[in-house]
Amino acid sequence: MPTTISSRLFALNPKLPVASKPVANYLSYTQAGNLLFISGQIPLKDGQPAFKGTVGDTLSAEEGAQAAELAALGVLAQLIDATDDEFERVKQVVRVGVFIASIDGFDRQSAVANGASDLIVNVLGNRGRHTRTAIGVASLPSGVAVEVEAIVQLRD
Repeated sequence: MPTTISSRLFALNPKLPVASKPVANYLSYTQAGNLLFISGQIPLKDGQPAFKGTVGDTLSAEEGAQAAELAALGVLAQLIDATDDEFERVKQVVRVGVFIASIDGFDRQSAVANGASDLIVNVLGNRGRHTRTAIGVASLPSGVAVEVEAIVQLRD
């Protein structure tokens, strides 16, 4: 079994993400005690915002799930950076928050959020199982359809 997060991710997706840098006065992640708080990540392709639009209007729920998966790659990139890519430092993903730009009346936020949850669990196994909130919002930064954040418990 691979012992780094990136090797586990590479087994599923040979294109490893690069941790993005903050675009304003905030941190990509911060640690408080043994909890790592990862700021919201948007879906990026070649460093540019991807999956722009609104789920239920210009994007389908399936495309929203793809956007959530891509944003979750960004979460994993931040986790790789924060842990020096040491899988053993990850004790448990505690919570994942998924924000979905969606039209009024759209009620499939959970289906969209599954794109993020499935990737995290597939990469981290049982350590990736988490609580989750999936919230529909009017708009997100750069006009993207999804933003994903996470709280991860690290080993002491």
